[in-house]
Amino acid sequence: MATSELSCQVSEENQERREAFWAEWKDLTLSTRPEEGCSLHEEDTQRHETYHRQGQCQAVVQRSPWLVMRLGILGRGLQEYQLPYQRVLPLPIFTPTKVGAAKEEREETPIQLRELLALETALGGQCVERQDVAEITKQLPPVVPVSKPGALRRTLSRSMSQEAQRG
Repeated sequence: MATSELSCQVSEENQERREAFWAEWKDLTLSTRPEEGCSLHEEDTQRHETYHRQGQCQAVVQRSPWLVMRLGILGRGLQEYQLPYQRVLPLPIFTPTKVGAAKEEREETPIQLRELLALETALGGQCVERQDVAEITKQLPPVVPVSKPGALRRTLSRSMSQEAQRG
């Protein structure tokens, strides 16, 4: 199977605005493939001869940075497909029509965004049933201050030795 490719490069630079754009893509791919349903096979058992011939076609694939892909067979026309955009959020970006408007006048949050926010809340460490630190510390036993640093060590060592004697 023979394949030929044509690639494109586009670059532009705006010195005044300090902007630059650069893109490269495979624009056209032309490949020779066996043509489906176009083959001939003959056998002559008396002469011990066989003949096989396979038809070929040139497949064309044309891509563009505007996410349009054209596929087809050379000389038979191309079918055009619009590809989905992959490098953005899985939801449409929206801006409220009136930023300073009252809550009743604002646009409703899209369903996809609400679902995404609910998922982020569930996975992002934010807890719906959040408790304050004071409430959590109420459930813990009270902290007893140690008057002498060695007193705690002595009580621990005694309890360990008592456990060792009990066996």
